[in-house]
Amino acid sequence: MKIAVVGSGYVGLVTGVCMAEVGFEVICIDIDALKIAAMKQGKSPIYEPGLEDIMKKNIQKGLLSFSTDLSLVLDEVEVVFSAVGTPPDEDGSADLQYVLEVARTIGKNMNNYKLVITKSTVPVGTAKLVKEAIQDELKKRDVDIHFDVASNPEFLKEGEAVHDFLNPDRIVVGIDSERAKTIFEKLYQHFVSQGYPLIFSDIASAEMIKYAANAMLATRISFMNDIANLCEIVGADVNMVKKGIGEDKRIGNKFLNAGTGYGGSCLPKDVKALIKTAEKNNYSLEVLKAVEKVNDKQKSVLFNKLNKYYNFDLKGKKIALLGLSFKPNTDDIREAPSLVLIEHLLAAGCEIFAYDPVAMPEARRKLGNSVHYCSSAEETFINADALLLVTEWKEFKILTPQRILSLMKKPVLFDGRNIFNAVEIHNAGVEYFGIGR
Repeated sequence: MKIAVVGSGYVGLVTGVCMAEVGFEVICIDIDALKIAAMKQGKSPIYEPGLEDIMKKNIQKGLLSFSTDLSLVLDEVEVVFSAVGTPPDEDGSADLQYVLEVARTIGKNMNNYKLVITKSTVPVGTAKLVKEAIQDELKKRDVDIHFDVASNPEFLKEGEAVHDFLNPDRIVVGIDSERAKTIFEKLYQHFVSQGYPLIFSDIASAEMIKYAANAMLATRISFMNDIANLCEIVGADVNMVKKGIGEDKRIGNKFLNAGTGYGGSCLPKDVKALIKTAEKNNYSLEVLKAVEKVNDKQKSVLFNKLNKYYNFDLKGKKIALLGLSFKPNTDDIREAPSLVLIEHLLAAGCEIFAYDPVAMPEARRKLGNSVHYCSSAEETFINADALLLVTEWKEFKILTPQRILSLMKKPVLFDGRNIFNAVEIHNAGVEYFGIGR
């Protein structure tokens, strides 16, 4: 079976490369000619551990190819994954213009049966719009060609996307025909044979599952950050609270780390879109509105601690900043807490020296030269008035309090991810401030 994957961003490229890895012949489509040219040479446009190696291997095997024009390859494939972007519109709802453009292109050019699979995160009801867009184009051509539309949402964590795709918790598929079900059973036969669950549902439920999953994760993060803030006030330790509730099998210990709030390309966008979907249907998701409010507030928590420590006078202070990406193992800085923090620091008159293992090129594109970019974590410490840890990269966890003491002007650490041993840091002579501790 030959597959086309439209959109070679984070979701599309991982989908295409991993489907080739399990034996399908895949054509990845993207309108960006420079991106396609680079991918033909085996260069991934995104930072994702393991992706480029698998990509090169399957190009060499002849299972993975690239094109800028879906219409030219449409007759070759039976299945089309639509994995184009759904950026937030001005009101926070998902912008479906690219999804519908793919649908129209298919309708204009298809000559035989296609299974059109929406892989992008889209609001409930999008499949109906996709189906209507294809049908409208077929009607203009005065042809009657059978096709199916289905929903197959992704559940990939940035930094672990290849592993997640090849070892899924579950595969969710929304369908409304037996033919589509048969094709999906072939597409995911490898995964089912390995014991991974393939869940079939109606299309609307599949679309909702994706949003509900991300909304639940966002809710857990904001809940624990709210609890952490209360812990500081009453003298409790949020790490102990996390351990105590995480052992409850009804709760579990995932997504309970207190910190500076969630970011990235998924959770902020999807929470906003789900709130807007509810409003369009005359319903108010009060819990998610609170989740969003808490998260927006939490992104300023490190700045507020630092500002209070220096009696609300930060002008001229040199600040060391560790971590720019919204999480480790990715260069993604979209909606990253670091951006809010940097905005506050610059407004207060601080000079910022920042380091991130992989995200500095992305940060430079976003921030320009408003901050100093360092070549190592320790370079940021030199004569710094404070050290702010924003992203929990592994290499930061091995930093010693002795190096902080020897290099910093004022050895004070604001740990935005609670990765350091507070007692060890304090006993070494470094002032320590965590989240909820």
